[in-house]
Amino acid sequence: MEKAPNTHPFRSLLSLQPMLDYLDRQRPDKCSANAWHQSEVYKILKRAPELAKPIEDLSLPDRYCDEIETLINLVFPPSFFENKMIGAVAPFSNHFIYFSPSFKQLFVDKNGTLIGRLNMDDEHFLQGRIIMAYLLILEKFYGIRRTFSYPIIRTVAAPETGLERSFKMDLDFRFLDIHAVNTPPELTDAERELILDHLTDTEILMATLPPENFELHGFTILKAADVTESEVIAALSKDLIDQETIVSISGFQQLQTRLRILFRRSDLVAGLAAFKDNQVLLLNTGSKLNHHCIFADSRHIPMNEFSGSMFARAACDGKIVRIADLRESGSDKKFAQAYLANGFRSVLIAPLFYKGECIGTLDIASPRPRDFEPMDEMLVSRIQPLFAIALNKALNDLESNIEKLIKEKCTAIHPSVEWRFRKAAFRHFEELHQGRDTEMEPIVFKNVYPFYSVADIRGSTDIRNMAIRKDLAKHLMLAMKVVDGAKASNPMLILQELATRIINMQERIEEGVTTDSELSVMYFLSKEVEPVFDFLKIFSENGKVEKAIAKYHAAVDPALGTVYQRREAFEDSVAILNERLATYLEQAEAEAQAVFPHYFEMHRTDGVDYLIYMGASLTERDDFNRLYLENLHLWQLKVACKMVWHTELLKPDMPIPLDTAHLILIQNTPLSIRFRIDEKRFDVDGAYDIRHEIIKSRIDKAIVKESRERLTQPGKIAVVYGHPDEAREMRRHLTFLRSENFLTDEQEDLELEDMPGVQGLRALRANVNLEGQF
Repeated sequence: MEKAPNTHPFRSLLSLQPMLDYLDRQRPDKCSANAWHQSEVYKILKRAPELAKPIEDLSLPDRYCDEIETLINLVFPPSFFENKMIGAVAPFSNHFIYFSPSFKQLFVDKNGTLIGRLNMDDEHFLQGRIIMAYLLILEKFYGIRRTFSYPIIRTVAAPETGLERSFKMDLDFRFLDIHAVNTPPELTDAERELILDHLTDTEILMATLPPENFELHGFTILKAADVTESEVIAALSKDLIDQETIVSISGFQQLQTRLRILFRRSDLVAGLAAFKDNQVLLLNTGSKLNHHCIFADSRHIPMNEFSGSMFARAACDGKIVRIADLRESGSDKKFAQAYLANGFRSVLIAPLFYKGECIGTLDIASPRPRDFEPMDEMLVSRIQPLFAIALNKALNDLESNIEKLIKEKCTAIHPSVEWRFRKAAFRHFEELHQGRDTEMEPIVFKNVYPFYSVADIRGSTDIRNMAIRKDLAKHLMLAMKVVDGAKASNPMLILQELATRIINMQERIEEGVTTDSELSVMYFLSKEVEPVFDFLKIFSENGKVEKAIAKYHAAVDPALGTVYQRREAFEDSVAILNERLATYLEQAEAEAQAVFPHYFEMHRTDGVDYLIYMGASLTERDDFNRLYLENLHLWQLKVACKMVWHTELLKPDMPIPLDTAHLILIQNTPLSIRFRIDEKRFDVDGAYDIRHEIIKSRIDKAIVKESRERLTQPGKIAVVYGHPDEAREMRRHLTFLRSENFLTDEQEDLELEDMPGVQGLRALRANVNLEGQF
């Protein structure tokens, strides 16, 4: 008859004979105890002779349960079963003939059926049973001895807690005997090699040694060993590989369930916090905390609020903190009350270290006082590294996401305000995590003070226009020499007309350069003059035309199609000067940044200008003082003086010597700034504050009242202000710098002409002492 699928292929018979043989082998003649055993065996078999034979009727053990228990107790004393979970089962089946009280309580239901969940599916379970049977056959009949690791883990719910417990089911085959139905066939060397190479291939095993040739007689002893701790830790390790486990609600609930199983308490609540950017982030908790909890209203707590707390003690000491009763926690009442308000009485707090740095804590709370013992601390210490690695990975992923969001929304952010963008980005991710699809919150800094200064290359527009005019004039002159050379050999009327047009272009350039005239000259030369060069070579005497054409092409930039010598000299000079000023400004700004953090941005055009914002809202520090404002005003003046010195020192290295004029705008009235995500820049926030932007955009063109003199002049520093208090402060700073040999004695107090939207400004102007260069 064909075996049903997923059933054991061997004929198996329950039999007590292997155990009876075992007892018989334990019979020394002079041992009174064993003699008594034999007497008991004899009495039992006399009452129930069926027990000495193979038992096909599986209801028989139920009728002789007392006799079977007595026989088993002859092998395993009753005291052995008091603390052991053991069951006796028919060969490779789930039909029990005996089990200890503890085994029955955990693994057997009221119908006598084995309960619980295996660590493998039915197919693999059957495969393991078949392989085990063949290993017994190979050892008994063919002398082939091999071990087979066949770990069976059965998970059941503990009656007292309802929590899952895991047990390794060890199999004891000493009371199982293999019977050959016929004489076992001999194995050839090839068959032996085939079997040894395919010990886990059940199809090959059954084809080589058909299972119908063998029977299994006896019973198997099952011994259950509690492996919950190692299984839970392995499961935690697997769960924590996915960093979403510790930040998602469902994932953390699963972790908490495993922790409850590990600590054998069904009502424990776990919490996980991370230390980042000088604040504590509550990443997750295993229960919904009520309003009284310190974390209920905010998931980000400043680090200084944890000073002296049980959490800080765990982090600083690097040791697990165990609070036996939160009502007796002493000085740490703030956090104790938070726990007590949520029904907790005792807590374990484990610091999480990664590469020597404490990056967070894992806390486990219980509603019962004195619920944790030193052994629980040891248990926590085993899982600390797992949570530390997972937390570090989660923080790294969070960091990457924050940087990606800032880069996407805000491009490059000055380090002084990066903390605010990071906080906004973190809150944005938190909102997304909670299912709310929102934009990143506005970035606004209130009550900040603006600092603006410009180092402008004096007359850069005129110098650039002069360079363009000279380049175009030379370009036309070189073209004229080619036409004049050809005209001298062949005075064609058309060449005379072409020469006249070149002269007209030269006269227009002398009058001034506009974008239109520049383009007209380039178009005229490239489209009407250069195309006839090859034709004009035939009129050359002694190679004059060819030489003129060669000089023309040598002077023209091949990439630009025009003479670019003077413009290149000017651009090189601007680049040299800008690089020197910008490099110095960056170095000086780094020193100022070390005094007190502030927002700084610099722009390069024809010269450099910079904008600074300083204020308490721009930093996480709490020691802002107006003295920092005055210090930065003085710093601006000193930096402007040194920029003048740098310009003077650099003149010999510039192809075209350039001068710089310096201006500083003073405003001691605070304003608010907002980051414009669409424009990726800061801008003033509000109609009132826009006045500063208007002044900043127009002040470099300021004129001294009742004169035509520009306020900004080479070698001088102009300080523009709108309030007498600002003037008094700046006069004091100028006096100090004069005593330090940065300025000469000349100083002017000027009134400025009104500009559109700007009235009532005044300025102080001082001469930089060029003899005091460093």
